[in-house]
Amino acid sequence: MVSGGKNSKHNVIIKMKTLWSKKWKSSKQPRKQRKYRFNSPLHVKRKFMSALLSKDLRKKYNTRNIPIRVKDKVKILRGQFKGLIGEVEKVSLKKSKIFVRKAEFKKEEGRVIKYPISPSNVQIIDIDLSDKKRKQAIEKSSQSKSYRAKGEDSASVGPFAGRTRKQAIEKSSTKTIKPVKTDSKGGKNNE
Repeated sequence: MVSGGKNSKHNVIIKMKTLWSKKWKSSKQPRKQRKYRFNSPLHVKRKFMSALLSKDLRKKYNTRNIPIRVKDKVKILRGQFKGLIGEVEKVSLKKSKIFVRKAEFKKEEGRVIKYPISPSNVQIIDIDLSDKKRKQAIEKSSQSKSYRAKGEDSASVGPFAGRTRKQAIEKSSTKTIKPVKTDSKGGKNNE
């Protein structure tokens, strides 16, 4: 915030725009896109850490990509390690990078350093399903997508649970509506 002095001709206040806003939709400007990605909170950055699934996993889980985790087996598609298959050792949400077991380089002094790789440049070959919640989430999303692929939309909660959209509409339209008694002036009759 900058302002002129007390006796200044122009007492101007300049405010910086917010670093990150969830109401932000899109922009053609790469600088604004980068600003959104770099300043986003970790729970949003986790969604950016998604990687493609291999063709057989795509058919099995009926989804194109999922957030990457430690112990997932991946194939690197771009860069100097292209074609390398390895296990994810570390996922850095702050840097938006992953570290794969065999993707490393030696420094002049002899130290071996893991090479940071963008999750958009890898393909998941094998998913680690040791976490029950992750397994449930993947199965749940694949079920809902399979319904959409068939042209059905299953309600998962409420009085229409387990029914397709058509069945739910038919069920709701068959309900009878009781007429309301009104007096001669158009108001409700309290009898």
